[in-house]
Amino acid sequence: MRKVTQEQIALKREEIINACEQLYRTMSFREITLKEIGNITSFSRPTIYNYFETKEEIFLALFQREYDRWNEDLTAILDGNEKLTKAELSEHIASSLAGREQLLKLLSMNNYDMEANSRQEQLNAFKQSYGHSLHLMCMLLEKFCPDMSVNDIQNFIYTFYPFMFGIYPYTAVTEKQKFAMKEAGINYVYQTVYELTYSCLIRLLGE
Repeated sequence: MRKVTQEQIALKREEIINACEQLYRTMSFREITLKEIGNITSFSRPTIYNYFETKEEIFLALFQREYDRWNEDLTAILDGNEKLTKAELSEHIASSLAGREQLLKLLSMNNYDMEANSRQEQLNAFKQSYGHSLHLMCMLLEKFCPDMSVNDIQNFIYTFYPFMFGIYPYTAVTEKQKFAMKEAGINYVYQTVYELTYSCLIRLLGE
């Protein structure tokens, strides 16, 4: 029997994650099943179990990949600029998130269930990517905001990262939701991801 290489395993995992991402553009987490994922891959549902034990593990892997992509954006900001004002740093970070709608959508999900229903090694891999984003954000603040103390940076992290969980629901509003807000008499001002994020950042950074 031909031995499967690590590269082949990685490619098969990637195909499954890509299928999940494709479905997630038009379907909710609840609607997506392993059978649905199997229907748009070259695998049957039993074969998927060779790579992921639960649907939550597939979503966690997608979540990890989205953090990795955002980490590339943060690294580009860090390495591509010698000096930035707080306003300019806010613009760059806000722009990076404006291009990461999938990450923001995943952040708005119930992460507790996603993490609870994944194996330890899958959760460890995800936390590596998540932790790297925290590290990069700290490096950005240390480089471009030298007036911020260690405590200031910690307070920023524990305010901004929880804030990100709410960006998607406040910016990706359906017509049904808009109608309900109107009927409730709520004069809500809708903002883009960039506008909402920049507004938060500029206040946290104090400029």
